[in-house]
Amino acid sequence: MPRWTARIRQSLRLHRAVAPLALVAVTIGTAWTAPPAGEPIAPLPSSAGTADPACVALGERLFHDPRLSGGNRVACASCHDLARGGDDGLARAVSPDGEVLPFNTPTVFNAALNFRFNWRGNFRTLEEHNEAVLLDATLMNARWNVLLPKLRADPDYARAFAAIYGRPPERTDVLDALACYQCSLLTPDAPFDRYLRGDTAAISAEAAQGYRLFKEYGCAACHQGTNAGGNLFQKFGVFATPLAHAESSPEADLGRFTVTGRNRDRRVFRVPSLRNVAVTAPYFHDGRATSLEEAVDVMARNQLGRELGARDIELIVEFLHTLTGEHRGHPLAEGAGRTP
Repeated sequence: MPRWTARIRQSLRLHRAVAPLALVAVTIGTAWTAPPAGEPIAPLPSSAGTADPACVALGERLFHDPRLSGGNRVACASCHDLARGGDDGLARAVSPDGEVLPFNTPTVFNAALNFRFNWRGNFRTLEEHNEAVLLDATLMNARWNVLLPKLRADPDYARAFAAIYGRPPERTDVLDALACYQCSLLTPDAPFDRYLRGDTAAISAEAAQGYRLFKEYGCAACHQGTNAGGNLFQKFGVFATPLAHAESSPEADLGRFTVTGRNRDRRVFRVPSLRNVAVTAPYFHDGRATSLEEAVDVMARNQLGRELGARDIELIVEFLHTLTGEHRGHPLAEGAGRTP
């Protein structure tokens, strides 16, 4: 395993579990903290671990470089816009040729904390996921025998790869550098993180009441841990089957069944993180919900078997807005998920 992401993964892996279980001290220089007693969510750390800044910088350049795609048409950042919550803001992703794809684009922020990647959880590591995206004909449509010569012909890339990996760009090095950068895309210091650390004034009384309802209704059964989700699979539609979106993909609605072929995995998806959920609308695997209020109502009816009143939904949404963190010292843009 490449050295830099191996060291970071050692840190991240210990904190993907349910927060009350994540009590192991990390020894490679991170700022992880245990959750407050009895709380299902732990504060997000300020960094992912001891990564080489040069590797992060190289991965960032690759992430924003359209030369990683066939025909130099799109970059990773084309769909994972760091100014738009780390996603594309669309209900479902669109290919470079304009084809509407089956799934909503997940945010790249805090993605390294997930135990699996993509809605169906069909990849276990960022490197596996990145390679699949690079080579997918409907996404980046790259080929290693074309991509690597382009990078090797660039003097700046050649120097950077030689300094970090001791050789010209190779497939594993490109994947490692991309993953190294993605592991750095944490969004710490959300108001709720400060609240968990003891600053009771960091969130409003309404948001605190919403968090209490979030726990009492059972939302925290799936949305827990440091990432407030992302660490287990769950069926979408426990008590009722959500009505299919008019333009949803029947194959996408099957969830993990398309990966495993097991009937028990029909409509089973990786539970998404709720970190920065207020700025990553629309919601669910096919973007069927355009607002947090709608998403909370759908989840309550179908996952919890509850019909919530408008006031309770409003309070839970107030809590969800406190999960918006910072990137490079600046709060992520508000507004994408809040209705007037």
